[in-house]
Amino acid sequence: MKDHSEHGEHNGAHQDDFVGKYIFSVDHKVIGLQYLFTSMFFLLFGFTLVLLMRWQLAYPGTRIPLIGSLLPLSLAPGGVMLPSFYNSLGAMHGTIMVFLGIVPLGVGAFGNYVLPLQIGAPDMAFPRMNMMSYWSYLPGGCLMLLSFFLPGGAAQSGWTSYPPLSVINPGQTTWLIAMVFLITSSLLGSINFIVTTLNMRAQGMTLWRMPVFVWAQFVTAILLLLAFPPLEAASILQLMDRVAGTSFYIPANLVVGGKLLDHTGGGQPLLWQHLFWFLAHPEVYVLILPAMGIVAEIIANNTRKPLFGYKEIVGAMIFLGGMSFVVWAHHMFLSGMTPALSNFFLVTTMIISVPSVALLTCLVFSLHGGSIRFTVPMLFALAFLPMFGIGGLTGLPLGMPVTDIYLHDTYYVIGHFHYVVVTGTIIALMGGTYFWFPKWFGRRMSEGWGKFHFWTTLLCMNGVFMPMFIMGMAGASRRLYDPTAQLHNLTTQPMNVVSTISAILLMTAQIPFLVNFFYSIFHGEKCDSNPWHVTTLDWACPSPPPHGNFAKPPRVYRGPYEYSLPGAKADWIPQDVKEAA
Repeated sequence: MKDHSEHGEHNGAHQDDFVGKYIFSVDHKVIGLQYLFTSMFFLLFGFTLVLLMRWQLAYPGTRIPLIGSLLPLSLAPGGVMLPSFYNSLGAMHGTIMVFLGIVPLGVGAFGNYVLPLQIGAPDMAFPRMNMMSYWSYLPGGCLMLLSFFLPGGAAQSGWTSYPPLSVINPGQTTWLIAMVFLITSSLLGSINFIVTTLNMRAQGMTLWRMPVFVWAQFVTAILLLLAFPPLEAASILQLMDRVAGTSFYIPANLVVGGKLLDHTGGGQPLLWQHLFWFLAHPEVYVLILPAMGIVAEIIANNTRKPLFGYKEIVGAMIFLGGMSFVVWAHHMFLSGMTPALSNFFLVTTMIISVPSVALLTCLVFSLHGGSIRFTVPMLFALAFLPMFGIGGLTGLPLGMPVTDIYLHDTYYVIGHFHYVVVTGTIIALMGGTYFWFPKWFGRRMSEGWGKFHFWTTLLCMNGVFMPMFIMGMAGASRRLYDPTAQLHNLTTQPMNVVSTISAILLMTAQIPFLVNFFYSIFHGEKCDSNPWHVTTLDWACPSPPPHGNFAKPPRVYRGPYEYSLPGAKADWIPQDVKEAA
């Protein structure tokens, strides 16, 4: 730790012109807001894609309403979706929501803006690298969207891009190049987060005085740094298979359309699966750890008491991060691995569920004895607990080969994953948006519209994903363009209709949120620098914070959650206050 009384590069990097201040900014707060607005756009776009998919699943072969006539004939002649377009929607929905929406929002937006404030730093350790991270992310996202308009269209091989299909299908080259940009962005950001957390903490901010949110971002950055390089290398190898005639993933004597592929070799399609899932399972915790950090901050503040088991929460996060690198092949039980190897990954999968349960238990126990304030952020945090619990519990059968073999290619998997990432992570990110909005803009969002947004969103999310468990256990395949093509799916087809109607209502429920969000930026109720009475350092500076964040370098005297201490006059004591008031 260092005393950053002289900010050095951080002050010298500040520019007053519009381009330097708002576009190519090196201020972590501006970059955080750039990530915020960009990732929100991608989330809405990715959600729009799935609405088209859901229409096809509920009413296969019927004309898409409203926009069907606007789609080109190559995608939807007469407004009726083609199978190739459906495949593109599936691949791009998953890619956009995970790599362009949720991760940039949870890490790029919340992490960039809040982490330096919570540790008392004037900025990130490497401001220009921070800027470069965003400007690698944005071109990658734009390139991903551009692929819809290029010859061959967007990627059609699923968000997992399994070869050899991904090597011979159109649209995959642009997807791979865009992924290289996005992975580079995450690597630049992760290095910055790690160095900032270790070297830029304020005086007195020991590791055990850091808020849980900082620990969550720190562990997440380590996961990104270790897990993304294999996928970047794997993507470049797959790109070479497509454009340079190599055969890293193309097996010998591969026949396509009745003809032997020109450049077949001795490649291994399973190699891609191993490299992809070596990233993608740690990626699950990249999605969920920042959300848990947000929920922990909200619960501590709105129960007005310290978190139960602070060190246990941190230890569970670290253990989760380490174990996430030895469970990846439970996604590959159907690939023909030996029983001994399957059993190894079964055991590691069961073990990794333990720290997840410990985290959830500590957060639930933190509610006991609290003076709970049912603010909008707290409602989202409370909803996270059972929703993430459902997501975790439904994942256990998928970690055992005997049940996964039946469930793997069914809608059960879709339901499980979305309960973790949507009703888990996105619910938490929504709560975090309401919680830190006053810090970002110095104003508050409407409480009434926030509660309306919460209840409608929660009900609609369950309406979308709960039927998928029923469909999956009935054997409905998750890879069908027309589910009615298989007779056994007819009994569960009404569930697809329920899920689609709920998805449309869920999109509608986001309109009040968007209006509330953008209206409140300019016309929301003005508030002081700490309207929630939070103890952590991010609320010790003005709202919104100036360049450099703090008028003078803060000094930390206590832990992050000193609420309701016996004998104290107030029910909260900030970290930078020396004596109990």
